[in-house]
Amino acid sequence: MKKCPLPNKDGISPSYLALPKGSWATILDFLIERFPHIDASVWEYRLSQGGVFKQSGESYRIDTPYQGGQGQRLYYYRQLKHEVTVPFKETILYQDDYLIAVDKPHFLSVIPAGKYLQQTLLVRLKRALQLDTISPMHRIDRETAGVVLFSKQVATRGAYQIMFQQHKMHKSYEAIAPTLHGLDYPYIHRSRIVKSSPFFCMQEIEGEANSETKIELMETQGELSRYRLLPVTGKQHQLRVHLASLGKGILNDPFYPQVLPEKAQGDFNNPLQLLAKSIAFTDPITHKKHYFESKRQLNFP
Repeated sequence: MKKCPLPNKDGISPSYLALPKGSWATILDFLIERFPHIDASVWEYRLSQGGVFKQSGESYRIDTPYQGGQGQRLYYYRQLKHEVTVPFKETILYQDDYLIAVDKPHFLSVIPAGKYLQQTLLVRLKRALQLDTISPMHRIDRETAGVVLFSKQVATRGAYQIMFQQHKMHKSYEAIAPTLHGLDYPYIHRSRIVKSSPFFCMQEIEGEANSETKIELMETQGELSRYRLLPVTGKQHQLRVHLASLGKGILNDPFYPQVLPEKAQGDFNNPLQLLAKSIAFTDPITHKKHYFESKRQLNFP
């Protein structure tokens, strides 16, 4: 694996791009063609300011001839012209030499992606703790609040990730959704979940089940109920898809059963009523029994 020549900068890890063989005259020509959605003036400015780097750590110039192939890479720091501030704070529930348990607010992405960079849980933690080796052991949706675990050491990260793969991390969620009538609780929902359209959504199809959730009824107030959700598997959007498929999507879900306009998706006044309430496991490194529980609460409207 090639060693990155750049340090983290304000909590942001440098991005890299492979340089294939090609006939571009300059590195600028390559970048303009590779990123058609980014105005050419952006790359011109970055190159003029020394913001694009070679494997050696030396900056490219705006007129540097293009040289690709043989594992060549360039490095740069992602930048966003405008990023909406998420006005909610995370809380560290626990940390030791190996892991961090964090209580994540709604609307905060776990890792940088798309239009989220500085306003992500990973970057906030790296800045706050001044530790570049932090990495998430798992992820929950941007719209979901609750417990997320992070690894602090590269050497021990795999031991925790294996436990997730082997379903040795016992997770519980809570959700508020319209009351599901006619089910015997606890109810087990199994289905086959695959990618859908738009690209960020999932759907159920016929076929062998690849997802399973145990649903328990906690309380009912009028036409709404609070559910405890115990996922056996960890498919993307699994809990949201399962409840929506039963005919009652989770309250304020911007994607299920139908995708809402983007403005409604980012409405800070109406968070998705889904909470990663707790996670329990035996630490594979220290052999300590851990139980972490979110301090956040879902409230009936």
